Amino acid sequence: MKAKVLIIGPAYPLRGGLATYNERLARAFIDSGYEVKILTFSLQYPKILFPGKTQMSASKAPEDLLIDVRINSISPFNWWKIGNEYASHHYDYVIFRYWMPFMAPALGTIARRIKKNGKSKCIAITDNVIPHEKRLGDQWLTQYFVKSMDAFLTMSRSVLKDLENLKVTQPRVYQPHPLYDDFGPAVPKEEAKRALGLDLNVHYILFFGFIRDYKGLDLLLKAFSASDFGSKKVKLLVAGEFYTDSKKYFDLIEELNLSSQLELHTDFIPNEKVPLYFSSCDLVAQTYKNATQSGVTQIAYFYEKPMIVTSVGGLAELVPHEKVGFVVQVDAQDISHHLTKYFDQNLEKEFSINMKAEKARFSWDQMVDRLTALT
Repeated sequence: MKAKVLIIGPAYPLRGGLATYNERLARAFIDSGYEVKILTFSLQYPKILFPGKTQMSASKAPEDLLIDVRINSISPFNWWKIGNEYASHHYDYVIFRYWMPFMAPALGTIARRIKKNGKSKCIAITDNVIPHEKRLGDQWLTQYFVKSMDAFLTMSRSVLKDLENLKVTQPRVYQPHPLYDDFGPAVPKEEAKRALGLDLNVHYILFFGFIRDYKGLDLLLKAFSASDFGSKKVKLLVAGEFYTDSKKYFDLIEELNLSSQLELHTDFIPNEKVPLYFSSCDLVAQTYKNATQSGVTQIAYFYEKPMIVTSVGGLAELVPHEKVGFVVQVDAQDISHHLTKYFDQNLEKEFSINMKAEKARFSWDQMVDRLTALT
């Protein structure tokens, strides 16, 4: 009889990196012989709390996954009902995706109800336990969730340390974020540029994903403005939806006189277009001011695109300095120096070759093994 796994967190019809990850994790468990179901949100965020244009995916529903769209993040009655129902299904492993304190009451309550069956082991994949953007009550909410879990897996050593600081006594382990290998194959660079309407004669630095203040787009803009690319034509390609006030960024672009050196694609980027953006660029920039880990790193690895990342959170753990990219300080001058060095020394080919070997350590099979060995 197959062991049963329930994954609780964002999934279709929701969009975004968390949903993509949870669906890929489900497929990894299926490939390993488990019976798998995803339990996701019918209401993830109330509209007043959601910074983007829509929470819903415009893509087709995945036909190979069983997804129950049930959780209302603000309804305690819903949490009790779902928790009691899923307790009766006796899953062997219930894997919760925890990324922000707002979700702690719903997820923590569901976990407590499920565990009353005496069989199901509740394991949390914790993206963050201390949020990037702090609010009153965060620590209390996180503690409520943490106390409901049997074990934890973190994808950065910094989050593992945060769990220790919270006096967590349950088993916990670090396992790097696996490769995002489900967006589709790479596309020849010129073909990708044509598809996106980009100049074939320009080199592109890609800043990818939701734009939030902690991700440091302002640092990258200042660094790019100060960089000297010599005779090379280099532009910054910003691809992702603003999840913060965009005005300050457009004011900075005007102040730095960068409009002609930017390509701004600031709508949500659907999964089908991810290969085009990564295939068209020469370098991926993650100039975060603080971070734990980032799925963007693992997309870059899959497409073998060198990276420049700041030395925050778990980013430096994943990007060996001067082997597959650069690890730099959270400083526009240091970022600028390494941008200039990258293009001046023509490092794309060398770093890309190194990535082929380095990315082998980011395996979904290892993630499944780590999770199931925790309890």
